[in-house]
Amino acid sequence: MSEEQKRILQQQLWAICNLLRGRISGDDYRDYILGFIFYKFLSERLYSIAQEALSEDGLDYALLDEDNEEHAEIIEAIREEAIDTLGYHLMPGQLFMSIAARIQDDANAFILSDLQTVLSDIENSTRGQESEADFIHLFEDLDLNSTKLGKTVEDRNKIIKEILVRLDAIDFMIDDVEADVLGDSYEYLISNFASDAGKKAGEFYTPQRVSEILARAVSLGKDELKSVYDPTCGSGSLLLRVAKQVKKVGRFYGQEYNRTTFNLARMNMILHGVHYKDFDIRQDDTLERPQHLEYRFEAIVANPPFSLDWSANPLFLSDDRFSAYGKLAPKTKADLAFIQHMLFQLDENGTAAVVVPHGVLFRGSSEGHIRQHIIKEMNALDAVIGLPSNLFFGTGIPAAILVFRKCREDGEHVLFIDASRDFAPGKNQNTLRNQDVGKIIDTLEQRTVIDKYSYLATLDEIKENDYNLNIPRYVDTFEEEEEIDLMAVQSERTAIEAEIAQLNEQMKGYLKELGYVA
Repeated sequence: MSEEQKRILQQQLWAICNLLRGRISGDDYRDYILGFIFYKFLSERLYSIAQEALSEDGLDYALLDEDNEEHAEIIEAIREEAIDTLGYHLMPGQLFMSIAARIQDDANAFILSDLQTVLSDIENSTRGQESEADFIHLFEDLDLNSTKLGKTVEDRNKIIKEILVRLDAIDFMIDDVEADVLGDSYEYLISNFASDAGKKAGEFYTPQRVSEILARAVSLGKDELKSVYDPTCGSGSLLLRVAKQVKKVGRFYGQEYNRTTFNLARMNMILHGVHYKDFDIRQDDTLERPQHLEYRFEAIVANPPFSLDWSANPLFLSDDRFSAYGKLAPKTKADLAFIQHMLFQLDENGTAAVVVPHGVLFRGSSEGHIRQHIIKEMNALDAVIGLPSNLFFGTGIPAAILVFRKCREDGEHVLFIDASRDFAPGKNQNTLRNQDVGKIIDTLEQRTVIDKYSYLATLDEIKENDYNLNIPRYVDTFEEEEEIDLMAVQSERTAIEAEIAQLNEQMKGYLKELGYVA
């Protein structure tokens, strides 16, 4: 598929989104649209598998009669193969194309109850199977009886039918293109929803260019990664961005607190062609109830909520993630608690990259103590990257990226990069350009010192600064003003005054000729 075809696909999908924009809130119409796209995707994947199995028999899976004994045996065989290959199953009459055909054939068709049953049956088909954890409750946010869709049942039925008919007209071409094409279009929609959602978007989406920096930072010098983990995975976009930077990721892990966003992450993984056996996304509070403590990861990426409240329960001082530090992050600022959690789960040969507010770089008290331990005792801080302001949804404050490695090649220095002045300004939000991202990554990889941009600070220098990581302490961006030549300024002023006097005389002459001046 060409870039032009991909662009058209994205426009078609966004046009369908506009059916609900203005009728219901952004959060709600996001969940309905993405859920229906996912249903169509699952349906077409299963239909493709079924048709491949039935190719020699010349049968069409969508036309098989479930009440026909011979057909029932075929459907059961397809079910077994689908559960093994895809992790779920749909009956012929439950396919997206079958529901859409009913709508086309009968303008008065009522499909809400049947459609709700189909979505439940997709989940139920996975019960007792290896795929159950990845599909269960996946469609729970698609309440087709919600008054958000319309005041009356008829109104709700009408809008859902219109969405399904328009989606049916779009060819996802699952057999002909890489899964990334549809996955990228899904990602395009998520980013557009994030733009619409404004402040709430930070809960589920990291701007694409920031994601790219994090992903490239943890994959430098590697073609394959055994594992990648995001403790606050949102929609899963960061995990998938890492996969774009290497040839292969063995397994994806993530945890997300928000139930709706957790469902979105699982859909996003499957839509990007990640097999259900190759990802483990779980829903719960990462700091309070971590779900993957037994694992160590080669790559960790995260954009945790800035300065989040957490319990800071003193019992955590005996938790292996925090005990070595002797201090806990403040109750009102969990930023360093997330970093401690990430460092605990980072493999010895791994790299972690995390977005933080600037306060993490210099705040004192327990945060200063934890920061000192990471730098002095663990020697795990590898780089500090300052970003421009107003890059993130929901906050205009500038942020930084911290890069950690347990086994650092350059254990004597920490690289500081001030990239705060390199960006494309926008009306509502600033963005990083290709050259901005490239400069950051090149500097990080080569560990080069660039005047007024980057600096390699020794551990002794950081110690002298009392482990304060405020970037201006290390990268001098001060620009000297040009010395003013007072003689030249006076000379230019005299010339201007003479020219003004000459113009005044000319004006008096014109006025005299016109009779306005005696």
